[in-house]
Amino acid sequence: MAGNSNPYKEMRTRRKELMAQMEPNSIALVPSAPPSFRNNDAEYLYRQNSDFYYLTGFAEEHALLALIPGRKQGEVVLFCQEKNKERELWTGILMGPDAAIQSLAIDDAYPIADIDDILPGLIEGRDRVYYSMGKDDKFDDQVMEWVKTIRQKAKMGAHPPGEFLMLDHLLHELRLFKSAAEIKLMERAAKISAEGHRRAMAFCRPGVHEYELEAELLYAFTRNGSRAPAYSSIVAAGNNACILHYNTNNAAIEEGDLVLVDAGCEYEYYASDITRTFPASGKFSDEQKAIYEIVLKAQEAAIEEIKPGALWDAPHNASVKVITQGLIKLGLLQGKLSQLIKTEAYKAFYMHRVGHWIGMDVHDVGDYKIDGTWRLLEAGMVTTIEPGIYIAPDNTDVPEQWRGIGVRIEDDVLVTKSGYRILSKGVPKTVSEIEAFMSETTH
Repeated sequence: MAGNSNPYKEMRTRRKELMAQMEPNSIALVPSAPPSFRNNDAEYLYRQNSDFYYLTGFAEEHALLALIPGRKQGEVVLFCQEKNKERELWTGILMGPDAAIQSLAIDDAYPIADIDDILPGLIEGRDRVYYSMGKDDKFDDQVMEWVKTIRQKAKMGAHPPGEFLMLDHLLHELRLFKSAAEIKLMERAAKISAEGHRRAMAFCRPGVHEYELEAELLYAFTRNGSRAPAYSSIVAAGNNACILHYNTNNAAIEEGDLVLVDAGCEYEYYASDITRTFPASGKFSDEQKAIYEIVLKAQEAAIEEIKPGALWDAPHNASVKVITQGLIKLGLLQGKLSQLIKTEAYKAFYMHRVGHWIGMDVHDVGDYKIDGTWRLLEAGMVTTIEPGIYIAPDNTDVPEQWRGIGVRIEDDVLVTKSGYRILSKGVPKTVSEIEAFMSETTH
């Protein structure tokens, strides 16, 4: 966790906060992410489970964290791979249980190979077990096996747990609020992503392929210390921009196309998520410009709504109002503003919500509603703001010159004590900024 002199200190605080919220006489179990196979015996680049990393800073696979509030012999127990010279020759240095205690500032560590012998004893006598139920069948089965082991000893006085609780809510509420160190990492991720977007925009011209722009993004990400994008990059030219999660990225970019690029890197486990839409030839057509200006205005209106105490829904509603007004003005929607909003007529053009939480996961954890009502924004939350207008190429309800135009504009926005701060700065956004940038580059 770069940007923080002692990240493990922060992780220790997180563990303490989580344990303070757990019911008395309970234990929480957090497993590492299982390795994932791409094909045959080739694995995807390993990426630790976000919850596990958030609480440990430990990036190795085959590990488990047990939190046992009030346990006299130590509340924080890690199971991890043992040191193994032969294995390390193939896959790199392992920390091992002994070094983990010191390095990760935890109470105790055991070899993962001994987990079936040790963990039932840690669960035994606890009334409640917290874990992410239903996320991983294999882990569900493993927990049940440990409980069975205790139940089999019940006649000898063993006390099995009587209650299983979802850990997600407690842990994900903690993750929703970003510390100063986390915000620093998110700003770094956004800065790297911004460089990628500028490179893609500068490289773009009719005749190149979508994947060539993607290569520019990936180059900027990797050379700045990001090993992977936070999600599959979307580089969508022309009609492809009307497909929300398009990532085939293999079409040739043609004269007159708009290009929608939705891409962000992950840096030190923190995501960024930026979208820009720009003309392949460096200049917007009148229709493209008209749609673009509405989306930009909608984004600005949505961002202005971000402040502590505002409803989560307020930015979305602001974007809906601006987009519906704009579409009426262009004659693409007919009727009264209030009625069109009520009947959700805008959804033919703007079918997604204005944003989502972002943090360690690009679609980050945290509830949007509490007891069925939209929650209030609070300082430390980070959300994307990404309105869009997509006019399907086969939409015969609109005149032909509008068809096939897809525009989305997205930034990552932090809720501050007094309002908001845009974390994803440094990519041209207004029509004049984009046109000036592209004419300076090679167009």
